[in-house]
Amino acid sequence: MQERLQKIIARAGIASRRHAEELIQSGLVTVNGRTVTELGSKADESTDHIKVSGKLLRPEHDRIYLVLNKPPEVVSTMSDPEGRRSLQDLLHAVAVRVFPVGRLEYHSMGLVFLTNDGELANRMLKAHRLRQTYLMKLKSLLTFEEIEQLVRSTGVRISRVRGEESPWYEVTLTEARRDALRNRLFQTGHPVEKIKRIRLGNLELGSLQPGEHRTPSSEEVASLSRAIEGKLEPGSEARIKRAHVRHSPADVDPHRGGRRGGQQHAKRQSGSGGERRRGFKATKRSRTTSRKAR
Repeated sequence: MQERLQKIIARAGIASRRHAEELIQSGLVTVNGRTVTELGSKADESTDHIKVSGKLLRPEHDRIYLVLNKPPEVVSTMSDPEGRRSLQDLLHAVAVRVFPVGRLEYHSMGLVFLTNDGELANRMLKAHRLRQTYLMKLKSLLTFEEIEQLVRSTGVRISRVRGEESPWYEVTLTEARRDALRNRLFQTGHPVEKIKRIRLGNLELGSLQPGEHRTPSSEEVASLSRAIEGKLEPGSEARIKRAHVRHSPADVDPHRGGRRGGQQHAKRQSGSGGERRRGFKATKRSRTTSRKAR
């Protein structure tokens, strides 16, 4: 299929679409041995030999997607000028060049997504609604009130990990909210001691051991692409709502073990309605008395 050259180059991960246009105008792109400098020129990635700066572009079916469990004290890049361990040290068996999408701090662990699909990577980096789930170990336990304040101030979903005596929490948020949450926890005296990413969009870490990686299925990649656009998978919205209700401290009466928010709301509704009725009756009596006096 014929497509614009800059789109093909950007999708291959070599450059952004704007930079690809600059490469074309600079005479660094050839199609079947012919230099192309005109923007808007088209080619067929599956049949044409497209080179950028002398390097042949791989066709779409050669794209690689990996889910890696990053151990702590590994930088989330393919190399490190300081000589620290990098992701490349964990991918000796992968012959194709890939690059990580997003960031995970040096001391953090968990899911890292790597690919050579530049278009998908660019969409992920620009996505503001792509949800990520972390396990966070805090220095101390949060109270119900503190959890409510965190939810209101940062928009995250947070719940205590069941079966853990130490203060481990499962937190779901977007990339932009992560640093805000960590700063808020630090300010309230609950600094994060450990952090592990277990889910990115629909991709899950599962049973991968530290340092291991797997290739996601084509269905997982397609689902990730939909999640980037904020389109939830069927049933996922219901799971989110159920989880939120189950862990929401504001809806649980600690003495009766049931929901209280709805009951209090109903009482407020009935109370306000009674006040309005009493006010109406008082106004009606005053008007009647006034007419009799006249």
